Amino acid sequence: MSLLHPEAEGFVLAGGRSSRMERDKALVELAGRSLIERALGILRNAGIDARIAGARSELSVFAPVILDLPGDSGQGPLAGICAALSAFRTRYAVFLPVDLPLIPASLIEYLVQHVVVTGAAVTVVSVAGFIQTFPAIIDRAASGLLKQSLDSGNRNCLKALQSAGVGLPGGFSALQIELLVQPGQVSHPRGLHASQWFLNVNSPADLLQLNELAKRVGLR
Repeated sequence: MSLLHPEAEGFVLAGGRSSRMERDKALVELAGRSLIERALGILRNAGIDARIAGARSELSVFAPVILDLPGDSGQGPLAGICAALSAFRTRYAVFLPVDLPLIPASLIEYLVQHVVVTGAAVTVVSVAGFIQTFPAIIDRAASGLLKQSLDSGNRNCLKALQSAGVGLPGGFSALQIELLVQPGQVSHPRGLHASQWFLNVNSPADLLQLNELAKRVGLR
């Protein structure tokens, strides 16, 4: 697949312990496809090269894996973000957690186009007034500030992203998803409402709910 956005690289965050799922949620299946395959597919369908960050090396059968930096293992998704930002080659990095399988590729495409035009240091979206941590587009200039947050013991991703964004010239941007959906700038290929895009898979009950939804809308 040709890259539509060579100025950005994509990373699936898949380093969690999956304690609530009681098995590796990267490998559980939604409508017949594993969550890791779905996450990588979302990024690739948005025209972005994709790797896996903060995960065990056995996931390398799906895509190249960037392991957590020494001393950062087990410190959550912020550790995976810092590891990826230390290893990527472009200006922007796109982060998508493995447990958000319903994010449409059109949203990723729009966010990348937004940061290229505006130069925002950190870009996320909000839904019904609530800021979502992911997907997140991060300028490589934020790397040092995010590592400082991690090293200080602050592992709250959203707070770290906000702090890094306001500390850089590009700033922190949270786009209202409703203002993107209404004019048709982003949409879901199966017609899902924007609030459903952010349903995540943390437990067997979550997986059952999403599989039922997938059947209703014909998700493949």
